[in-house]
Amino acid sequence: MKKAFLYIIIAGVLWGTSGLFVHFLSPLGFSSMQMTAMRGGVSAIVMTIYVLLKDRSFFRISLRELILFICSGLSVFGTAFFYFSAIQASNVPTAVVLMYTAPIFVMLFSVAFLGEKMTLQKGIAVGLMFVGCALVSGVVGGLAFSMKGFVLGMLSGICYSSYNIFTKIEMRSGASSMSATMYSFVAMGTAAVLCCRPAELVSCAAQNPEKSIPLILGIGVITCVLPYFFYTLALKALPAGTASALSIVEPLSATVFSMIFLNERISLPSACGMILILTAIVLLSKNKE
Repeated sequence: MKKAFLYIIIAGVLWGTSGLFVHFLSPLGFSSMQMTAMRGGVSAIVMTIYVLLKDRSFFRISLRELILFICSGLSVFGTAFFYFSAIQASNVPTAVVLMYTAPIFVMLFSVAFLGEKMTLQKGIAVGLMFVGCALVSGVVGGLAFSMKGFVLGMLSGICYSSYNIFTKIEMRSGASSMSATMYSFVAMGTAAVLCCRPAELVSCAAQNPEKSIPLILGIGVITCVLPYFFYTLALKALPAGTASALSIVEPLSATVFSMIFLNERISLPSACGMILILTAIVLLSKNKE
């Protein structure tokens, strides 16, 4: 059990490094779409090689599973693209906390389309999220408000919630988590590469390969492959709700990294908003209905 908690923390910290990679790749001329392609492409290659070496039976899937996996991959693609874009339009703490509104959207979608009940606890969580978003974005508190950064951050949260919903459907239907992860990464990488002007990406990387190549490998392995690996290990020993609550390590890590390495500062209203959003997430993770 202690190892499972450690695995969740490691996954959260690794996910939290995404903002650092975006910060260092942007000055080299890479766009958000190209960074998404790097993340998806490297992840897809690493996972495919791993499955080839471990158990090739994971390649065998049904047509229904393939469709679900593609939907999951497109959701991951949207999450990464909008998240990286939100970082460039605002800052790391704002982008990562807005992305973590995903559990709220999952709950709202489940109530609207899957017949789940709206409870008092869920209602409180929604209220906390809206107030928190207003504080984080600067709408409340007299801060500079970036509509673009706010919208992009919320879109990353919506895409992330879609990924969670597709994953739930996949697991309920008995799909292999290994197959789901591999095919999702392949779908994500394929979509991003098709949209990113690959020749321009290669040209950009070739101008400064000693900096670009380690960062390209890092954004795929460190921010995607390794955290998903540790998170999957943790889920074998921890309830999903506990794992979800512990995953708030990611926004906390991203915020700390941005303050230490990127000299970003957080205002008091923004800090209060982050606390409210994270509190809402914890409330939802403990909801039993």
